[in-house]
Amino acid sequence: MSESEKTAAPAQNRKPKRRRRKPRKSQSSWDLRQFQVPPVAGKWRFHDFDLPLPLMRAIHALGFEYCTPIQAEALSQTLLGGDVVGKAQTGTGKTAAFLIAALTYFLEEPAPDGQKPGTPRALIVAPTRELALQIEKDAKALARFTSLNIASVVGGMDYQKQREQLARKVDLLIATPGRLLDFHEKRDVDLSQTEVLVLDEADRMLSMGFIPDVKRIIRHTPKTEERQTFLFSATFTEDILNLASQWTHQPAHVEIEVTVDNAADIDQRVYLVSDDDKQRLLVNLLKQESFERVMVFGNRRDLVRKLDELLRKAGVDVAMLSGDVPQNQRIKTLERFREGELTVLVATDVAGRGIHIDDVSHVINYTLPEDPEDYVHRIGRTGRAGAKGVSISFVGEEDAFSLPEIERYINDKLPCEHPPEGLL
Repeated sequence: MSESEKTAAPAQNRKPKRRRRKPRKSQSSWDLRQFQVPPVAGKWRFHDFDLPLPLMRAIHALGFEYCTPIQAEALSQTLLGGDVVGKAQTGTGKTAAFLIAALTYFLEEPAPDGQKPGTPRALIVAPTRELALQIEKDAKALARFTSLNIASVVGGMDYQKQREQLARKVDLLIATPGRLLDFHEKRDVDLSQTEVLVLDEADRMLSMGFIPDVKRIIRHTPKTEERQTFLFSATFTEDILNLASQWTHQPAHVEIEVTVDNAADIDQRVYLVSDDDKQRLLVNLLKQESFERVMVFGNRRDLVRKLDELLRKAGVDVAMLSGDVPQNQRIKTLERFREGELTVLVATDVAGRGIHIDDVSHVINYTLPEDPEDYVHRIGRTGRAGAKGVSISFVGEEDAFSLPEIERYINDKLPCEHPPEGLL
């Protein structure tokens, strides 16, 4: 049956949307009195959603108190069983929004009797390995006080180890499209019992050519009206909205605008510099300023490689992240950066979306991106969760054409200045 036929199924066949049950009492000694968050006008607390106690304990341990806008709007729909189509960029809290909804469902609705190995109740499909592994890490952090089983299957990683994960009961599976289809074709994964389906960064899956694979995956899941579906995208193009209409049933649309207003805690600076002086400016900036954790973005792989070599020779503690770096090495590099073992990460835009790294103090745009939206994604790496951040863009002769487009996109004028004395 086609997706459009699924969507058009008669109303009497539709699975009734679930109603919230009261959370069961936990055997833990922890209780909600240990998690005090005062009400604030205009903000939603996680307390306001009557979430299960083990989940609230994890939210407390993670230091979350108030919901981000996407979390508040999405949870008000998803916790009642509704489908959601959400427009939100990386860094807005969308990952926690769909994870909290899925985990709440698992804790309130026990798994059906006889659940077979490799038959996930929830499936999250993401376009890149890095994003999938980050979602897995976030899911395990939120499920740490539960007995729920979480697994991931992604390309470029040990196939047999992933297969072993599927040989047991899996509540939540995070996957990239190609590797998931590999396992499905070998009958290691059964998607016929999927109750919750999440399609994250649908715009990237479209641009990367994954939509045919995603369509094949969805055909193996229950009918549209028999599962709960969340689709998230940084943009709502006509193609994305058409796909959303095929894959969801009567969804609520939640939109968090992709603007730098969401990053009000970022001090944005633009340094006017000749292209020939950019390397000297970068080295001096990184050696003279006391930076804690810095991401430097370049537009091309060869440029990132050149900058990595330049900074190493200058004695800067640096590593690079691009498509040229083997997958295992990329994961190790990201972990070292997260743990504070690396000060500087030089990256292409492959790291600009979907990678959640706390406490990035500075973002440096060595070159301005060609797509204005990527500027917002890049600077969104810093200034997260209320922390202050700094974005510094080097604008040379080649970047001059991109600057006006970025300013139009963010509807703001960026302050241009010459680099401070002593940096050149």
